[in-house]
Amino acid sequence: MSPWQLMLLPFLECLVLVGIHSYLGIHVIKRKVIFVDLALAQIAALGTIAAFMFDIPPQTTGAYVFSLLFTFIGAGVFSLTRLRKERIPQEAVIGIVYAFAAAVAILVIDRAPHGAEHIKEILTGSILWVRWQTVAIAAAIYAGVGVFHYAFRDRFLLISNDASAAYRKGLRVRLWDFFFYMSFGLVITISVNTAGVLLVFVFLVVPAILAISITDRLLFQLLIGWGVGTAVSFAGLVGSYLFDLPSGPMVVAVYGLALLLVALGLYIARSVRPARAALHVGAGAAAVAVMIAVFFGLGTWLRGASVGPEHHGRDHGNGAASGSGAGLPGAQAPARALLDRLAALDVVERPALLGGERDAAVVRHAFEQTNDEELKTALARRLLDLDPDVGRDLLLREMATGRLAIFRSEAFETLKGLAGNTFGYEPLDAPDSPANRAALEKWRAWLARHGS
Repeated sequence: MSPWQLMLLPFLECLVLVGIHSYLGIHVIKRKVIFVDLALAQIAALGTIAAFMFDIPPQTTGAYVFSLLFTFIGAGVFSLTRLRKERIPQEAVIGIVYAFAAAVAILVIDRAPHGAEHIKEILTGSILWVRWQTVAIAAAIYAGVGVFHYAFRDRFLLISNDASAAYRKGLRVRLWDFFFYMSFGLVITISVNTAGVLLVFVFLVVPAILAISITDRLLFQLLIGWGVGTAVSFAGLVGSYLFDLPSGPMVVAVYGLALLLVALGLYIARSVRPARAALHVGAGAAAVAVMIAVFFGLGTWLRGASVGPEHHGRDHGNGAASGSGAGLPGAQAPARALLDRLAALDVVERPALLGGERDAAVVRHAFEQTNDEELKTALARRLLDLDPDVGRDLLLREMATGRLAIFRSEAFETLKGLAGNTFGYEPLDAPDSPANRAALEKWRAWLARHGS
């Protein structure tokens, strides 16, 4: 697959996100509810988690229904807490709702069998592996939200610009707030599933801040937001490909750089003495460069002072722990991508995808990056074909440390088929039982004899 083919769909998805979020972000900035995006995203994630407790997998229609219903409840809360004479800022209410939703999500996850890995995928998103169908559906829904906001733009803009004037005109502000947050929540529910909370928050806030900083006219604000978003998305995805880095965080980083450069440019351009302001910027840049050099030198010195020879020996001579390809940094991003694709498939579909992966280093990195024992076992079994020594070592590690008996049993059955012996290991018993500890030592001895 060529770089253009790989990055085309993520870029189109970024354009779709930029289109709606740049507009909504202007409302969010003017309403001074900056973190409503994070709060609604967390509420949507809580809905998906609640669906997961009913054995409804993430990224299914049922999960979307749960997320939307939870988000609409959040929209009702935020609209009801908008008071004409507020003694407590609404941003405080939004923060409390976010904390509450996050706490409940953690409590629910604690009861979900090996569900934390799935929930992590929900929160981080997977924009690199977006599909045509996903982009088309998002574009259609966002277009519908855009038409709705255009039809009632006078009400939405008046409330965002001057809520007091809206009250004086007799508008039912709470009702229109509910419509705003409901449409906003619909967008967030879809966006977070693809791009993750972090990227969606940046798409919402940064273009709006840049645009509002430059002009007061809405049309120009939208054009600036869309233009900056398009350029940043392209630069971020290209940088992600060239430097083998995660796409979402790379786009966020480029957005941060763009915000910094525009802020400095505006500071110089609007200063009474532009030349003096430019000198201030140059002095600040020099000070930052010095601080980076100092911290780099300090970190290098402390690392050398604190890491003794025994640590180096342990890092590089640990057999299974440092198996084939484990130290290759170039395999990190492909491993993350492999996990993203596996998370989107069910158990029946995963073997076909794993069977097509022929890079042992990528599979090994994926094993180390996930906490999902089901995936760990599948990845270790795939490594049996790619790098038998590492595959056997990782399966034995699962037998020795796995929390769930069902996956310890899978690893055990695979190794038993190779060895033709059980060595007295019982997967249904705790791995640290005396009998299993003795059996694991026999397994280790067998692996040592039969390694390459």
